[in-house]
Amino acid sequence: MQAYPFPLRQGWSAPSGEGGEEGARIASLPTLARGALHEFYAARASDSAALSGCALAIGQVLAQGRPCLWVRQEAFDREAGHPHAPGLCEFGLDPASLMILRAKDARAALQAGLEGARCAGLGVVFLELWGEDPAYDLTASRRLALAARASGVPLLLTRIAAKARPSAAETRWELRALPSRALAAQAPGLPAFELTLLRARNGREGLHDHLEWNRDARQFLSRTATDTRPAEAALPSLPGAVVSVSFDRPRAPEPDLLPRREAG
Repeated sequence: MQAYPFPLRQGWSAPSGEGGEEGARIASLPTLARGALHEFYAARASDSAALSGCALAIGQVLAQGRPCLWVRQEAFDREAGHPHAPGLCEFGLDPASLMILRAKDARAALQAGLEGARCAGLGVVFLELWGEDPAYDLTASRRLALAARASGVPLLLTRIAAKARPSAAETRWELRALPSRALAAQAPGLPAFELTLLRARNGREGLHDHLEWNRDARQFLSRTATDTRPAEAALPSLPGAVVSVSFDRPRAPEPDLLPRREAG
């Protein structure tokens, strides 16, 4: 089994010493093994979009340019909407590398994910399950783990509105969306997440980190919870002058575009 480092680059932390709220040490996340099953749970139902985005970002790095299979239940389309190709591009992902398969229920999604995990030509398999469903039990997780191990394809399984249960997963994570730090001129910041390692075969449970996803570099930046400094200076702000917009001003009268003619 080949292990690939988590796509992580050490970022900023609170200053240590005088005036520092935390030390500068940031715990590094463990490696994500290829040919293994990795579970990601949303801390809240409202974290579903963040969970999907984070898992897709991790998987795109692990795939190393190879095609990816994305299996989702139809419930996701009703609850969170359809995948949007321009949005994936803005997030730093390549929609052309994603094959999306919509399954009617959890049982069908598990079967599709199993068949995908058996295909050695894929770079990664994403499997999204919604809600508590008895179809995903210890036996089903073992089948997925064995298929991933035989093909060498990593399988990233995300679960929303479900509690973690015993499984054959190599690692189990919990994700929570975090507020982003604004860029220059108060531009929207990088997507931010809090990841907690709930289970790992190497016994490093309990590790957690606050991450930001850099779409241009396609890597995660690690920062501490108390870091409030502006985001990376290397990320340029929008060019040109910035005009403030007010939403409480009365609407200005529109000029007449056509000459008026008075009857009489």
